[in-house]
Amino acid sequence: MARVRLPAAALRTRRARRTRLPALELAARPNPWLRALGLTAVVLVGAWLGLLIVGNVRAPVGPMDTTMALRPSLTGGTKINVSPLGALTLDSHVAPVRLDVNVDQLDPLRSQALVDHPERLSGLQDEVAHDVEHGTLDLAVRSGVAVVSGATALGLAVYRRPRRALTAGGLALALLAASGATAYATWNPKSVLEPRFSGLLSSAPSVVGNARSIVTEFDVYQKELARLVTNVTKLYDVTSTLPAYQPDPATLRVLHVSDIHLNPASWKIIASLVKQYKVNVIVDSGDTMDHGTAAENGFLDPIGDLGVPYVWVRGNHDSLTTQRYLRRIKNVHVLDDGRAETIAGLRFAGIGDPQFTPDRSTPTGGDAAERLAGDRLASALRDQRAAGTPVDVAIAHEPSAARETDGEVPLVLAGHLHHEGTEVMKYGTRLRIEGSTGGSGLRAVEGKYPDPIEASILYFDRDSRRLQAWDEIRLGGLGLTTAEVSRHLPEEVFDQRLRRGLPSATPSPTAPSPTRS
Repeated sequence: MARVRLPAAALRTRRARRTRLPALELAARPNPWLRALGLTAVVLVGAWLGLLIVGNVRAPVGPMDTTMALRPSLTGGTKINVSPLGALTLDSHVAPVRLDVNVDQLDPLRSQALVDHPERLSGLQDEVAHDVEHGTLDLAVRSGVAVVSGATALGLAVYRRPRRALTAGGLALALLAASGATAYATWNPKSVLEPRFSGLLSSAPSVVGNARSIVTEFDVYQKELARLVTNVTKLYDVTSTLPAYQPDPATLRVLHVSDIHLNPASWKIIASLVKQYKVNVIVDSGDTMDHGTAAENGFLDPIGDLGVPYVWVRGNHDSLTTQRYLRRIKNVHVLDDGRAETIAGLRFAGIGDPQFTPDRSTPTGGDAAERLAGDRLASALRDQRAAGTPVDVAIAHEPSAARETDGEVPLVLAGHLHHEGTEVMKYGTRLRIEGSTGGSGLRAVEGKYPDPIEASILYFDRDSRRLQAWDEIRLGGLGLTTAEVSRHLPEEVFDQRLRRGLPSATPSPTAPSPTRS
């Protein structure tokens, strides 16, 4: 057979194709990093879909029907949704999953049984603890099945290869196990003592509860969480005979406000807090006014209708004219120059701000003047202790003045900064700085976002007169409708409970231990 001789140009084209072919094959191979990224996306999305679709567990908890679920989260924690009142958030752990507990409804039959047989309340906590434990175990098993099923199904849909799909399912299970291990390693039982409540402010006292009960009934996280979930039963008016919340008579409640700055809405908020929390005394750490003029004095008249003692110290926006006007109001106790007075079972001492700077242009003495005032207050505190009448709470407007009392008093209150804060100073005195209860008044519109309205409820033991807990209350500023209450305990109170290992107290039939903190 005769050979067909190809032209030279055709031969060169054929050789070029042969030499380029291996290069094309190499280029077609997928990048290993992209493959790993794709597999990771399949695992995460599949696990999330699995949890979302089949990862919920319906569990009866005492007289309530609840739904428990694990949800992806950047911060972890536990969220208890109490519809329609709001939610309780606990910083229980740091992991990429959050435990959600939704209180769906109160079972009428089980609730009525508690009403008809109040003796069952004594065993309700153990029953709920068992229900929570059982529900959590079911949730762990169901979540494992959910993430494996979701990741495997999505892997099969994407890769269409069983081996790849099973790999995705195995990685999802490993991810869930690692998240569980991280949650266990970062578990914080104290978080149940410091919940954040968001929702209707009028219901907050019923949910956050009674500090005395919390301190005397702390045992372990599981039981307290059980109590937290159980006692929301009283938030639902199934019958008018359900046990109601009764304030502990051994607890003194102090409402700390500051920097009202002529905001008239503050008085309604303060009056509501006094009623809701059964407040014994109000402490105002200054800057109630804005310019301290006599024309502003009428703004102070609602204080006389609050129904409880009002302890006040002068701020740098309050004038001596303001101070003289307040002295005329019956329930007001003006403290200045270290003067001490026993009010509602607690001994207070305070000093007014040495500077008056309502327009921010008056030359001031700066921190030196504040420290000098703080020294005068500290000297007065030493004199009181030497006389056998030690002060329980000191008050100054400026934190720099308040810090000079370190070591002379258990607790000192201040304001001025327009944001709350707490610190234990070098010699053991706790400094509690309040935010602006007036949302910084007219100054609220100066920044990009409105300032929140802040106040605190301080709980004191009536016998020892020491701080047992405090609630930080924050409302959204102008145009906002948010509300949040956060519970906090002093470190020494929490540590004392752990050292002593005191068991939980049994709730009485007439006053079941309130949910909480």
